Amino acid sequence: MEQSLSPIQAWEQYRNQAIACYGNKQFREYLTLSEQNLELARKLGDPAKEAIALNQVGLAHIRLWQPQQALQFLQQALVLQRALGDSSEKIPATSSKPTATSPLFGEATTLNNIGSVYSQLGEPQKALGFFNQALAIFRELGDRRIEAVTLNSIALAYIRLGQPKQALLLCNQILPIRRELGDRGGAAATLNNIGLIYSDLGRPRKALKYFKQALLIQKELGDRTGEATALNNIGSVYSDLGEPQRALLIHNQILLIRRDLGDRFGEATTLNNIGFAYRDAGQLHQALEFYHQALWIRETLGDRPGQATTLNNIGFAYRDLKQPKRSLEFYNRALLTYRELEDRTGEITTLANIGAIWAELDQSDWAQDFYQEAYSLAEKIGNFFLLDWIRGLKEARS
Repeated sequence: MEQSLSPIQAWEQYRNQAIACYGNKQFREYLTLSEQNLELARKLGDPAKEAIALNQVGLAHIRLWQPQQALQFLQQALVLQRALGDSSEKIPATSSKPTATSPLFGEATTLNNIGSVYSQLGEPQKALGFFNQALAIFRELGDRRIEAVTLNSIALAYIRLGQPKQALLLCNQILPIRRELGDRGGAAATLNNIGLIYSDLGRPRKALKYFKQALLIQKELGDRTGEATALNNIGSVYSDLGEPQRALLIHNQILLIRRDLGDRFGEATTLNNIGFAYRDAGQLHQALEFYHQALWIRETLGDRPGQATTLNNIGFAYRDLKQPKRSLEFYNRALLTYRELEDRTGEITTLANIGAIWAELDQSDWAQDFYQEAYSLAEKIGNFFLLDWIRGLKEARS
């Protein structure tokens, strides 16, 4: 006869199953198991377990691109973790430093996750505030690995704020930490990020140097997903260098890897990038063919952020084909999706793209309305890169 699990054993079982689902990118299943864990923790009257489960539910909503729901649970977790931290201070410490299982570690993890929510919402300035709070705690804990992860989140926030030089300074702090820890996979990810920053700074050949270093490490590690990521970045550089045929060869190589791995998300990304390379080559009908394949996969997977990106790209292709009505159709679908996701950066970009269509149609009043809406939103979230870009669009048509 099978012995039934105690509530604590059931909680541990659900948590382990949830972690496995997260690793397999089964985020809906991860959410269901985390919600069951939360219910069990509350029945047990265990605030520490409740805080862990709240954080897991919040993380699930982040991965499902549901930022407001994520914030609701993460803020509850933060209140509990801080209360637990205050209580633990009254108990004589058994060690000189808090451990990874302490409320302080949980608090830092939740602050990091809240930062991720604000990044998702296109509010990198707010995200920075939470990432910096988390960083201070992880440094106090002496956890170098997670310190590097948090520094990476801060670097990405600076990229979104249009401050790549600040991001580069941080990446140059992260790289020696990861090398010191023997974290070769993390070092490869950082080399990739440095390459992306140099691309943003208009230095594609320097970017290529870092992407090739990352690729070498991923091949040595046998990490085919990492290999595909580095190859993808190399392909993008060749597009930037005006070598779309070379980019296409690389992206088709990546497509084989993604399909071999059964990585549908990665396959959709690669199809989207092949479309982009064809657009760069001026082969717009081929570009549209691959964009539509990517869109179909993303719709099948329920990948809403990916759908918005591809809808925007399809809008661009129709714009290049001088079909403004079709272009507006896809831009408006992208805009609706970004607004549903509360992705401010995507919303701003798409509003400006719609403004550009109206400007090309000599509808200056409509164009200015969309530009102004985009500009006001970019001002609100403090994104200087987008502000400069929109100013340039407005001046180009004045």
